[in-house]
Amino acid sequence: GKRKRLNTSVLCDSDESEDSDILVRKVFAKRHCIIDDDESSQEQQADKTCPTEDISTNRKQKVFAKLTELARQRATQTSCGSESCEDSNGEAEIEEESLSPLPFTPTEGSETDSDSMKDFIVEEDEDDDDGNTEHIKSENQPQQKEINKSISRCDHYVHFKRIVKAFLINALDDTFLSSLYDGTRQKKYAQDMLLSLHYLDDRFIQPRLENLISRSRWKDRFKERVDCYPDVRIIMKDPKNMSCQACELNRYCKFNVLLSGKLYNSRTLEMDDFMSDDKQVLKVGMVCANRTRVYHNLKHFKYKLYVDCSAVTKLDGVEDEPVRDTVKRLFSQLEDSGWIQKRYNDLEDYMNDADSFQEEK
Repeated sequence: GKRKRLNTSVLCDSDESEDSDILVRKVFAKRHCIIDDDESSQEQQADKTCPTEDISTNRKQKVFAKLTELARQRATQTSCGSESCEDSNGEAEIEEESLSPLPFTPTEGSETDSDSMKDFIVEEDEDDDDGNTEHIKSENQPQQKEINKSISRCDHYVHFKRIVKAFLINALDDTFLSSLYDGTRQKKYAQDMLLSLHYLDDRFIQPRLENLISRSRWKDRFKERVDCYPDVRIIMKDPKNMSCQACELNRYCKFNVLLSGKLYNSRTLEMDDFMSDDKQVLKVGMVCANRTRVYHNLKHFKYKLYVDCSAVTKLDGVEDEPVRDTVKRLFSQLEDSGWIQKRYNDLEDYMNDADSFQEEK
């Protein structure tokens, strides 16, 4: 097709004077620009001398038709990967010089459809090593909670039995616990016992102790005293309106807290004979007295359990027997008699008391 000419004024230098300061471009007034497709140099010269529109009318119609077809395809398409994908594809269609069509291939459509259906596909639950399912259906949640609760109690009791066995070994060999914590013993049974000891401290006892302290107004000095003395007696005395020696608030104090016992290592449970006969008597109010009882029972439970295990080994009376055989025999006797179960029930009662203890007003 012919290129359209713009009606522009033409300046002609008729006199061809060299003295003129104005540079005048000589252009033939009625020259037609003819494009020779075979010679690129002539086409470039024609573009320079004849300003025309960038795209012909026929080419514009092709672009418009292609955009219309693209819009129709997009409207019928079920899904697309993302908005950015649509924008980039649209721009690519417009800017493509050859204006070749870009249909959606079956591969692209299948990937998009599969991605869009992921949210509606429910996979079957996979069983773990213990036979417990990772995902629980909503209709079976109450029943599954009861099952998980019983399993949890069983797991806790397994930890507890390992701890009892470790204490029996340490009662016969006082280096056993220290070798567990310093990493000397690397066998599986020793590592399981160390895991259970950490479980008792970090999961059962310590979080509840921190909760009791954070919700109280105890002074640090009183807390340190309760931590240091493994024995406590709380006795009711004549009431007296005074400053409580636990929280230092004015209270109607009628309880005496008697603290005594030897200091010990919280890990190896080795006792320290320094000031073994030292005692402390503190007068406190009713709330602080109850909190002291709950806190002290949990704080020193592990030590009291070890003392009981040591007493069992001392009362055994069997000599010249390997430690492994003695521990196996004593552990079987304690389990059959219900001794281990009773101590575990005591621990659960102490934890329940800590969980249900009311915040101090």
